[in-house]
Amino acid sequence: MTTLTHPADRLYAAIDSIGSPVCVGLDPVLEKLPSALSGRSGVGRIESFSLGIIEAVRGLIPCIKFQSACYERFGHEGLRVLEVAMAAAREAGMCTILDAKRGDIGVSAEHYEAALVGHYRADWTTVSPYLGMDTVVPFLRTAGAFALVRTSNPGSDLLQGLLTAGGATIAERVADLVAAEGNSRVGACGYSSLGAVVGATKVRDIDALRKRMPAQIFLVPGYGAQGGTISDVLPCFHADGRGALISASRSVIYPGVSGLDWRSSVRRAANDFASEISAALAPAGARPSHA
Repeated sequence: MTTLTHPADRLYAAIDSIGSPVCVGLDPVLEKLPSALSGRSGVGRIESFSLGIIEAVRGLIPCIKFQSACYERFGHEGLRVLEVAMAAAREAGMCTILDAKRGDIGVSAEHYEAALVGHYRADWTTVSPYLGMDTVVPFLRTAGAFALVRTSNPGSDLLQGLLTAGGATIAERVADLVAAEGNSRVGACGYSSLGAVVGATKVRDIDALRKRMPAQIFLVPGYGAQGGTISDVLPCFHADGRGALISASRSVIYPGVSGLDWRSSVRRAANDFASEISAALAPAGARPSHA
């Protein structure tokens, strides 16, 4: 069997094996964990929950996105759980995204890359390009990275939506930089190891960003609990149904059932999520536009 080395090729191999371009965000918050996990230490509950989610979505979801902050807040014990959970996801055949949103200059970026990719063995990371593309390049040495281009939080409009002297928004200028840097990093699948984070709730911007970044995989947060819908996310894809990875967190990992059967509820929510996206993409060439 040929071992795929390009991050985008590995991601698409995982997506194709499952049949749906979806990602589950693992954002464990103590106050939201199932009641069945009560009575354990905080970090112990986070570990049990994380491993339970991975097992629940196994075979249904090709990719897990770990929110680093939810583990970092517990110090070294939380980071140990993150390491254990990421290893479990790999063993389950899923690609991993370590959502740490790093962005720093020079050797600092190299240290961050050594931690996120070298130590935790993330297939992909999330990075902020707003200090310049030289802060992004270290993360592409052996892994993939999703650069923050148009984020889903309301406050992003104050910066990312500003018009530059040439008439493009700041987000569009960042998209141009991401596309230029990613052009030399395209795998056999036709997509770059440098992708872009584009929020599902920014529907007015998606078409322009898709045109500017044809070879970028869009990591699309904001689906489900944050308000993003099928019609919002479909324009992130090319006409052949490729080019985007739709992420859902709360709507899958907290489906509203917290008893002993909470894993079954998560599995049903994950199956519904994956099925909804794959069904919407089934008619080839049916990608709508917001234009």
